[in-house]
Amino acid sequence: MKSKPFIPGIIVSLFLIFAIYACSKSGSTTPPPPGGGNVIAVSIHGMAFPSTTTLTKGASVKWTNNDGFAHTVTSDDGTSFNANVAAGASFTYVANTAGSFPYHCNIHSNMHGTLVVNP
Repeated sequence: MKSKPFIPGIIVSLFLIFAIYACSKSGSTTPPPPGGGNVIAVSIHGMAFPSTTTLTKGASVKWTNNDGFAHTVTSDDGTSFNANVAAGASFTYVANTAGSFPYHCNIHSNMHGTLVVNP
């Protein structure tokens, strides 16, 4: 009895379509801040953070890594925020507490910045 190549072809085609769809949905995206608040954009580039970034309580800060390698965005107190940020990726933090928050990169000890959150 001859097997029909039609059905295995359909199965392979469906598998390929599913695989392409699944790959297109992968990757890291940052959800928008709750309540649609203001977002302050911070560019990580040249192995440096801006020295100071100022925003208002309730706003968000979005660090985007424009270097070709990973960094972290880690508050010096170790509790406020901490994220690994791959090359080309971003990290968003909603600033719900007023104050001054020094931060650094755990990978590159020369990278420092300060997040200032006004009431």
